[in-house]
Amino acid sequence: MPHAGKGVAVGLFGGSFNPPHAGHALVAEIALRRLALDQLWWMVTPGNPLKNAGDLAPLAERLQLSEKIAKNPKIKVTAFEAAHRVRFTADTLALVKARNPGVDFVWIMGADSLRDFHRWQRWRRIVMPFPIGGVDRPGATRSFLSAVGAKTFDYARVDEGDAPRLARMTAPAWTFIHGPRSSLSSSAIRKVAKG
Repeated sequence: MPHAGKGVAVGLFGGSFNPPHAGHALVAEIALRRLALDQLWWMVTPGNPLKNAGDLAPLAERLQLSEKIAKNPKIKVTAFEAAHRVRFTADTLALVKARNPGVDFVWIMGADSLRDFHRWQRWRRIVMPFPIGGVDRPGATRSFLSAVGAKTFDYARVDEGDAPRLARMTAPAWTFIHGPRSSLSSSAIRKVAKG
């Protein structure tokens, strides 16, 4: 797990990154800038329970490719979930919170993930410990508004103009960040690679 001192604002950006691509790097850069983060932990997960494990490249390969694409020195690429045998995001966040008292975290999600968020294991437990920054993705700009998670926590939505303060806010709190979008997707890249 990367190190962060007390009072530091850190974005947690988890995913399969199978493979990582410029769209992921764009989300990370937008989150760093718009949420006024000191660091962003690019967390390469061992696997995603909602995705087919048969399509998953080895963790070491996804980690190495992520390190190549995440060029900003504020981005710390890590696969600590595998070392701690953590499978679900709610458990990851509990571990991160326990190990890093005094650090101000924000969970970063692409809008496409935010749309399907209610399908995640113990998704309400993800909303409660840390604020969430949803970053715009093609095809998900409007659909996330009707998502179960957005409706359930509508009262906790923060104006996009207040995004730089999100890390310091008490959860539940979330915002949606508009900005440049990349049409790249890992599933499309895998499909092309398979020919």
